Amino acid sequence: MTDDGIDEGIDYGGGELPSPGRVSTRHERAGAAKLPRPATGLADGLTAGDAVPKHVAIIMDGNGRWANAQGLPRNAGHAAGESALFDTIEGALELGVEQVTVYAFSTENWRRPAEEVRFLMNFNESLLIRRADDLDDRDVRVRFIGRRGRPVPKRLVRLIEDTEALTRDNTRMTLCIAFNYGGHAELVDAARRLAEDFAAGSLKRITEEDLAARLYDPEMPPVDLLIRTSGEQRTSNYLPWQAAYAELVFTDLAWPDFDRRSLRDCIALYQQRERRFGKAVDQVVKVRGKGD
Repeated sequence: MTDDGIDEGIDYGGGELPSPGRVSTRHERAGAAKLPRPATGLADGLTAGDAVPKHVAIIMDGNGRWANAQGLPRNAGHAAGESALFDTIEGALELGVEQVTVYAFSTENWRRPAEEVRFLMNFNESLLIRRADDLDDRDVRVRFIGRRGRPVPKRLVRLIEDTEALTRDNTRMTLCIAFNYGGHAELVDAARRLAEDFAAGSLKRITEEDLAARLYDPEMPPVDLLIRTSGEQRTSNYLPWQAAYAELVFTDLAWPDFDRRSLRDCIALYQQRERRFGKAVDQVVKVRGKGD
């Protein structure tokens, strides 16, 4: 185990973890880059354009319960969730979603058994090493939100920064990973910065825009659709500011069983909703738009 708490002896299917080093850019890998997969008819039956949610947030819940149901250790569920994540990303790309934000590790998850926490730290490091180039090849920009100080291992923080740097100029879609994230913590951190700026005299008054500018990612658009898997019906301290007007969809599928078709089904439900934003019923139309 390293000083950062990373157990380099654990094998996640890719052997020992290589050192982070410098990551090549997509343009440097020209000729070897993987092209986006062809359309599969996933969007058939959906309304295109503005009716597709621009920002989808997902609480990836149920890995442990899925593993228990299979007679496997909890960590096997986390590993199985990787396939679900990347199939969902492929679906989001095909459907034209502009941003996907996933809840990977919360500030409360440190309370889980030490073995599981160590696995998740190692697994997320391994995932970034193995998947950063794939995301870059698909023109996906990767961002992270959450606290990056201890107890997050320094080596993992370096990989997070490397991945953000590698993909920063990509424009097809943004994948935001909430890691060591808690909604209350984000608001406290933003309020602290706000108070410091106010005390320093750089602010004369405080507005919603001032607070929003001090969130972990001030550029993050409002969440249109928030999905939670595994049957739980709560938002668990996830994006309370950004998801204030999000449409919520709860599915009984455990996260390892979720895929691009499941995402498509959730968007179909979203397109049947009326988004009011405080307006009266006769002032709004369904997401699908006029004539539907």
